Amino acid sequence: MTPVTELKGVGEEVSSRLVKLGIESIEDVLLHFPLRYQDRTRVRTIGDLYPGCEALVTGRVHAARVAYGRRRMLTIAISDATGSMRLRFFHFSIAQYKSFTAGQEVCFYGECRQVKGILEMIHPEYRFTTGQPLPLESYYTPVYPTTEGLHQKSLLKITEQALQWLAHDENRLDELLPPDVDDCVGDFSLQEAICLIHRPPAETDMQALTEGRHPARHRLVFEELLANVLSLKRLRSEEHRRKAAALQCRGELFEKLLGQLSFQPTAAQNRVIDEVRRDIGQPRPMMRLVQGDVGSGKTLVAAAALLQAIECGYQAALMAPTEILAEQHNGNFRALLEPLGVTMCLISGRQKAREREALLRYVRQGVTQLVIGTHALFQEAVEFNRLALIVVDEKHRFGVHQRLLLKQKGEAGDCDPHQLIMTATPIPRSLAMVMYADLDHSVIDEMPPGRKPVRTVALSEKRRSEVIEHVGEACRDGAQVYWICTLIEESESLQCRAAEDSFAHLGERLPDVKLGLVHGQLSSAEKESVMRKFKSGEISVLVATTVVEVGVDVPNASLMVIENAERMGLAQLHQLRGRVGRGAQQSTCVLVYSPPLSEKAARRIEVLRQSNDGFEIARDDMRMRGPGEIMGTRQTGQMCFRVANLGQDTELLQKVTQLAGGFLRDNPELSAKLIDRWLGRLARYAEV
Repeated sequence: MTPVTELKGVGEEVSSRLVKLGIESIEDVLLHFPLRYQDRTRVRTIGDLYPGCEALVTGRVHAARVAYGRRRMLTIAISDATGSMRLRFFHFSIAQYKSFTAGQEVCFYGECRQVKGILEMIHPEYRFTTGQPLPLESYYTPVYPTTEGLHQKSLLKITEQALQWLAHDENRLDELLPPDVDDCVGDFSLQEAICLIHRPPAETDMQALTEGRHPARHRLVFEELLANVLSLKRLRSEEHRRKAAALQCRGELFEKLLGQLSFQPTAAQNRVIDEVRRDIGQPRPMMRLVQGDVGSGKTLVAAAALLQAIECGYQAALMAPTEILAEQHNGNFRALLEPLGVTMCLISGRQKAREREALLRYVRQGVTQLVIGTHALFQEAVEFNRLALIVVDEKHRFGVHQRLLLKQKGEAGDCDPHQLIMTATPIPRSLAMVMYADLDHSVIDEMPPGRKPVRTVALSEKRRSEVIEHVGEACRDGAQVYWICTLIEESESLQCRAAEDSFAHLGERLPDVKLGLVHGQLSSAEKESVMRKFKSGEISVLVATTVVEVGVDVPNASLMVIENAERMGLAQLHQLRGRVGRGAQQSTCVLVYSPPLSEKAARRIEVLRQSNDGFEIARDDMRMRGPGEIMGTRQTGQMCFRVANLGQDTELLQKVTQLAGGFLRDNPELSAKLIDRWLGRLARYAEV
């Protein structure tokens, strides 16, 4: 690999910013692909423009004026032979204003929008022309993913140098694919595909390129998907050579637990429990993902695994993504396991020093058999005695390096702990094939008997008063209600303030109803107190932010109201909806939206209204938003694709998975080079 600092203008400061984009070498620059393109290869007339389009336009200045009001702004009236429009600037100087004189010809580029029937561009790029022919670009201008302090012009210069570097024979990238995949990748070489994607000539079929159908893109997608699948298959092969404690016992503790339950496990639960217990009975580390829709009974599966480890004389750990969910797991597992004689504790980041030290001492001595916590379990002070099993709830919410730290706590000599990953976020098969190719998969595809589908309705914000009246009626009939205030701004404090405002408004409208408030700025004790009162029925309406998204279980809650539902993804809406419908009564979810709805928002709400199937909803979510958002915020080491899109590349993915096993076996050196090319430093994180 050639360091990116070999390029002109890339010093220590710029290279540190490039690292944030995963760019450390010139080869990485070549694999940092555009998000989209701008067409500066031709000049459009004003009559050709429409709202939403980006275009290069020339016209004559008709008039320029400064308007003073809440915001000072400069507007420029522009016209050509086909029509007229205006340019609008909010940040400008007097010299800039005076430079726009009537009759002057100006060339400008930007995105068109329509305001009160008039086309306009806000802060377009522009330059004055002198009547000479305008020099046009010979290729479509790429727009790259970037980071703070790194501008598009800088990335254009850096990629231009990288492409010039690539043009030298000694720098050509090796072709690493076998010749028998030509029908999958077409006629493009790797080098040709990279050059076209970075600098598409003016004659390129841009519709095919932007829609992901261009053969050059297919060539790159195939290789990237292959590298990702190979990395996880190689990891799995290496894991199978590792050792783990074979947790073989008679299962007496679990049988006692089943005898205490008031229900029988479903066939799906029994199947998955058998798969998990069979895995942890082997002398190699289990790496199993258990997927189950909201309310499908993953807790019992986890309990079976935990009890098997404990009965065999080992410790187990359960890691949850939030304090509130860790506290709920602690309450649920205490009710299930303490009657069986299991010793357990909750480790949180907010415990007092004396209490915490006593708990840690018991964990270190092996007195505590089950330890539950959040990321606090990663801290150096937490030492286990014989950790043999780790259960991770909602895996994708943890950074890979965090899961690696917990895994290392269980390593003893050459033995690794078993890992059971649980998620209530349904993952489409095409996504799971790549994201979790290193894991065995189990799916709890059956719901407990008696659960009724949640009825979902969508209402405009204009009908908010009706919704509040309905909430009051439901409470007077003995029901409990969630009122969810979703994230409107990228600020936890603003989100909490929105919840507090809703809490105050509902209190005024429903003075006879007992309300509770939960948000991220409350202390752990405050949240636990409110949740306990809600679960016991002392509180009828829980006003909350999305901290209740995962895991909170109140069977008597039969109505959920979600504000600003149009701002949320399908998967999160489905997770929230899953908090109701856990009792025998018919439950309802009301999606309150602010009109007008965008086409995508309307589609999301309609999908949710029509289906309660989490896997079907996840497939729609991936088609609309892409895999990155479904898996949650991008985290260090998480698989983020450079060019592939699993929502549209399913067919190529199927071909890749068919090829990968044999390719890894027959071409280990080529496989290693492919993995290094596309994943580089991220590959080492995959061992989690």
